Amino acid sequence: MKFTATSRSVQGSSASRRLRRAGRVPAIVYGGKSAPANIELDHNEIYHALNKEEFHASILDMVLDGKTEPVLVRAAQWHPYKPQVLHVDFQRVDASQAVTTKVPVHYLNADISPAVKLAGQIVTHGPTELDITCLPANLPKFIEVDLGGLVGNSRLHLSDITLPMGVKYVPHGEDTNPLLAQANAAKGSGSADDAEPAAE
Repeated sequence: MKFTATSRSVQGSSASRRLRRAGRVPAIVYGGKSAPANIELDHNEIYHALNKEEFHASILDMVLDGKTEPVLVRAAQWHPYKPQVLHVDFQRVDASQAVTTKVPVHYLNADISPAVKLAGQIVTHGPTELDITCLPANLPKFIEVDLGGLVGNSRLHLSDITLPMGVKYVPHGEDTNPLLAQANAAKGSGSADDAEPAAE
């Protein structure tokens, strides 16, 4: 994905407010061997881009003053109640250096799993995104989790799936094998066999 940026020489809160009134967004790009650079973006272009899932989990082509360089979105600040982007942080990407970022998780086929079709259970999902590390060329736009084989009362952990080639999970603390999905009976759906015997 590609977006256009322009160098920004004037800094400070008042300058940022003037930019926003003019339909521009102050931003910064850092990392790599170059010094951090203050840039500005077209609000409409970056607003629509940030609303696309793949924009957050892709190596982006930033066209800055006519030159293209690969970057990742690192943070986006939004207005608390207006549909307005206030500031964006980007990080330069080196093809030879691994990057650590979040990628979305897409859950598929829960509705056709034995847990749902045969056991009448409800499948609940775990995290909607995972922290991973990989070389830029191996960065997946999302991680797919197929729940088609999930049976009743079962659980699916990260160790039960195969991550894309070259991709490693970055754990938080001791959570090295997060729960991705589980199947359980719906509340109040216990069978007669599960009921306690009546008092004599």
